[in-house]
Amino acid sequence: MALLTGWAAFVVGVATIACIYGLLTLGLNVHYGYTGLLNFGHVAFFAAGAYAAAILTMPPPSTVTNASYTVGFNLPMPWGFPVSLAAATLVGGALAALIGATSIRLGTHYLAIATFALAGVFSDVLVNEAWLTNGSFGMNSVPKPGQAALGPDRWQLAYLAFSLLSLLAVYLLVERVLDAPFGRLLKGVRESEDAAKMLGKNTTLVKLKSFVIGGMIAGFAGGVYAHYIGSVVTAQFVPQVTFTVWAAMLLGGAASNTGAVVGAVLVMTFEESTRFITTVYDWMQATLPDALSGLLPAIFGPLPNNPSFIPSMRFVIVGLLFVLVVRYRAEGLLGDPAEIEALGEEEGSE
Repeated sequence: MALLTGWAAFVVGVATIACIYGLLTLGLNVHYGYTGLLNFGHVAFFAAGAYAAAILTMPPPSTVTNASYTVGFNLPMPWGFPVSLAAATLVGGALAALIGATSIRLGTHYLAIATFALAGVFSDVLVNEAWLTNGSFGMNSVPKPGQAALGPDRWQLAYLAFSLLSLLAVYLLVERVLDAPFGRLLKGVRESEDAAKMLGKNTTLVKLKSFVIGGMIAGFAGGVYAHYIGSVVTAQFVPQVTFTVWAAMLLGGAASNTGAVVGAVLVMTFEESTRFITTVYDWMQATLPDALSGLLPAIFGPLPNNPSFIPSMRFVIVGLLFVLVVRYRAEGLLGDPAEIEALGEEEGSE
C-alpha cells in the first residue's frame, strides 16, 4: 500500500529540496552575511559536491547506458553514503579554496564578477571532461542509499528526516562557530577591513577561511542532493540556482542563520507550488459555475500554451521579490537592520 500519494508526496519532496536549499543558503550567509563577500558563483561548490558524491558511488561504466566516463568507484550502499558526503564536503571546500586564493583579494564588486566567471569556467569543465563527469549526459545512476530495503515511500520519508537532521546539525555548527571569537572576527573584517589589519589580523586569510567554510557547506548540500535526485547533470547547476539562494538569504535576512533557513523554505515552496498554476487554473474553469469560470479569462487572461511560460514567470517573480526586499525591507524577515547597515557601509567603502 502506498504511503505517499498526491499532495503528501509533493509536500515531502518540497520539504526535502527546501532543506537542501537551506544548507546552500547557510553557506552563502557565511560568505555575505557574516564576511561581506559577494559570491555570485555559489552554484559551483554545490555542483562540485554533487559530482564528487556521484563519482564515488556510480557503478562501473560498463554497466551504464551511454556512459563515456571512465571512473566510477561504486562504493557500496549504505556504508558508502557517509564517505561520499564527506568527499562532497571536502571537494566543495577545496574548490572554494582554489577560487578564493585567486580572487579573495579583489574588492567587493570585482569579487562578484570573478566568482561568477569562475563558476562558468567550472561548468564548462564539467561538460568537457566527459571521462570524469559523462559530459552533458550526466551521471544518472547515482544510488539512493536504503531505497531497496525501505521501498520508495518509506525512503522518501527517511531521506526527509535525514535532510532535516543534516540541516539542523549544520545550523547549530554554524551558530556555534559564528558565536565564537572567529565569528566576531569575520564581522570585524566585514565592517572595517582596515581596522582589522591595524589590529594585526591577516584579513585575506580570514576571508579565505570564510570562503572555504561556505564552500564546504554547499558541497555537502550537493552530496545530499545527488543521492536524493539520483541524477547529476550540468543543466541542474545553472546561475539561476545562485540567484535563487541569494533571494532566499535576502528574504530571510542576511547575517541571520534562522532567516537563511526560513527564506530558503519560503522561496522553494513558492517555486515548487507554482508548477501547478496551469492545473489549478484548468480545474477552476472546469469546476466553477459558468458565470464564475467565464470571469477567469477576463481577470487573468488565457494562460499561454507554452511549457516554458510558468518557469519563465517564476524566475521573473523571484527576481522581482529580490528587488522589493532590497528596496523596502533590506533586513529581510528576520534580519537585524544594524547588520544590514554594516554590510552597506562595507560595500560603500570599496
